[in-house]
Amino acid sequence: MTAEGDGRPAGNRFDDIADAAARAFRLLPAAPQDIQPPAGGAPRGPAHRVTADPDTVERDLIKLVLTLVELLRQLMERQALQRVEAGGLTEEQEERLGATLMILHSRMVELCEQYDLTLQDLNLDLGPLGTLLPPAE
Repeated sequence: MTAEGDGRPAGNRFDDIADAAARAFRLLPAAPQDIQPPAGGAPRGPAHRVTADPDTVERDLIKLVLTLVELLRQLMERQALQRVEAGGLTEEQEERLGATLMILHSRMVELCEQYDLTLQDLNLDLGPLGTLLPPAE
């Protein structure tokens, strides 16, 4: 049995994955310290590359997870406001929804404080696309 018809045994899936990872890493820009300035020219700006520091990996992972949770929280909040404005909720449902969103926001602030982050830290810069989260109102 072969993998994807390439003539290699299907048992070499780990080799395929390792090859794919090696190709992906070759496509990443070099780290700033690996860049030699062009001869006679000005040095280029720093390359954008993922850095994995073992000392901050937990905090970075928490930051990523909290960013996703904050994005979802804001989307739910907007959806709730649309439902309230459309008049599709009873007064009791509006109160419950508002209380739930306030508790969720409060919990997000607590989690940020626990990991020495702010809600602004969760707003990732997407380069030419702008920031992930809309500006605070």
